[in-house]
Amino acid sequence: MRDVREWTASLVRFVKRRRDPMVVQTLRAAAAATIAYVVALRLSPEPAPLTAPLTALLVVQVTLYATLTNGIRRVNSVVAGVLVAIAFSLLVGLTWWSLALLIIASLAVGRLVRVEEYVPEVAISAMLVLGVTTHGDTAWARVVETLIGAVVGFGCNLLLAPPVWVDEAGESIEGLARRVRQLMLRMGEEAAGRTPVERATERLHEARRLDHDIVEVDAALRQAEDSLRLNPRVREGLLHRVVLRTGLDTLEICTVVLRVLARTFTDLAKERDPEPLFAPETGAAVERLLSEIADAVVSFAVLVTSHVSESAESAESRLAAELRQAAATRDKLAQLLLEEVQRDARSWQLYGAVLTEVNRILDEMDTEHRSRRLFEELDRTSREQGERMPRLTRLRESLRDSERLRVPEVLRRNPDGAGRRSS
Repeated sequence: MRDVREWTASLVRFVKRRRDPMVVQTLRAAAAATIAYVVALRLSPEPAPLTAPLTALLVVQVTLYATLTNGIRRVNSVVAGVLVAIAFSLLVGLTWWSLALLIIASLAVGRLVRVEEYVPEVAISAMLVLGVTTHGDTAWARVVETLIGAVVGFGCNLLLAPPVWVDEAGESIEGLARRVRQLMLRMGEEAAGRTPVERATERLHEARRLDHDIVEVDAALRQAEDSLRLNPRVREGLLHRVVLRTGLDTLEICTVVLRVLARTFTDLAKERDPEPLFAPETGAAVERLLSEIADAVVSFAVLVTSHVSESAESAESRLAAELRQAAATRDKLAQLLLEEVQRDARSWQLYGAVLTEVNRILDEMDTEHRSRRLFEELDRTSREQGERMPRLTRLRESLRDSERLRVPEVLRRNPDGAGRRSS
């Protein structure tokens, strides 16, 4: 009985982790490879048709968009390699010099057919086929197995729909915002007192390390964007992609400006050592301002990752209130810095730089600036998409218009849950 409870608890934990990318990818890839092998056993003349599960394993990716693009390139690479091998087997056979020529020709053909990262697969397929005795039968059996693996990989993604990775991207964006907040709080606390040059330099290095975090968040966002493309479970995929992308762009600008602000604090520490960076009252205003901006950064991240319209409205109201409070504190700080410069003009340039950098962060997170940037990006993306695929765009617009006609008028006036995404 105890073993059953432990097994049940393990199953519950596993189910809770079902959205984990590694878990989902492992299960889907294993299922696709197994099914491809079973089908290939019946259709391929080979006793162990391992090319089919291998192809299915490589074709099945985390997102439907990646599966389609990688599957087509994978099939093209294998077929190209098989054709090159057939030509060499008929002309020269397998020798050390023909193997060298085969590799060169396969890599060149791979570049010509534009299989991108699967260029080495062309040479691998050609060498495997050329190395066997019955060239023709094995070559075409390999083509059949490859097609079986690709079809099974596509089918598994249609039947076992890949998840939408927007939640994971949102968590990454919010995590980045919280790390920015923690650094701002530390900088504000230290600015209120005497800051040694070594500590200010350490904060500068922390700000620079945020660049690595942005790279990781960008990778998670690209995965989310791919999961929204060609996904029938998502209605407003373009809107979701643009909201997240513009939100990350804003946070990236804020981190860059924060790094510049950390450099300004470091220069202030060097110039005013052993004195404090600011007078006591001014330092307290700097600490309060950075604390308010830090809270606004987190609210901004919550806003761009909100799923439901009500949550987005609440997050936008909170962000607007925090930005208004920060702007009032900024005005008070500007007056204090002016008074301090009038008493001691040594650091007036650096004090001006502090205000400039703070203003830039506040402007980037301003709700009106965000809305304007969002509409501009939506127009640009829609225009580029229409230029690349005009027929598909017209078909999508006609389907959208016909769907609006079927929606009751009361729902069009009050679209409860509009913007909700499937997970």
